[in-house]
Amino acid sequence: MKLAEALQERADLNRRIQQLQQRLGNNAIVQEKEKPIEDPKNLLAELDRCVAELEDVIARINLTNCRTQVEGKTLTQHLARRDALKLKLGAYRDLAYRASQVGQRVSGREIKLFSAVDVPQLQREVDELSKELRLLDNSIQAANWATELI
Repeated sequence: MKLAEALQERADLNRRIQQLQQRLGNNAIVQEKEKPIEDPKNLLAELDRCVAELEDVIARINLTNCRTQVEGKTLTQHLARRDALKLKLGAYRDLAYRASQVGQRVSGREIKLFSAVDVPQLQREVDELSKELRLLDNSIQAANWATELI
């Protein structure tokens, strides 16, 4: 199985577990002399199986990420870089947007607002970060489809 397939399986298991939790909640309480639509014991058993399977898949994904080298770094390091880039890019985009909102004055008596940052330079940095993130994500995706799951 390829790493990318395991990542899809992990996502499927997470969705399945969430659905089971909802179904358990829907069948947790019934009126007197009524039966639940689904047996909570059976749902719990299925939930336990899915959680155990998820635990195994996550461990194998993490182990694979730690041992797989791409361009001299582990996939784990690339994933950490991607997460950091996303955080930084979000903050830079927000700052660029807010700094662009200096507003219009109706009269000369209103307070004039100025941007505290160089918006065009900041936007160039946003563009560069976006490009780095896109290229890094492409590299990670390619590795996911080329790497066998441990």
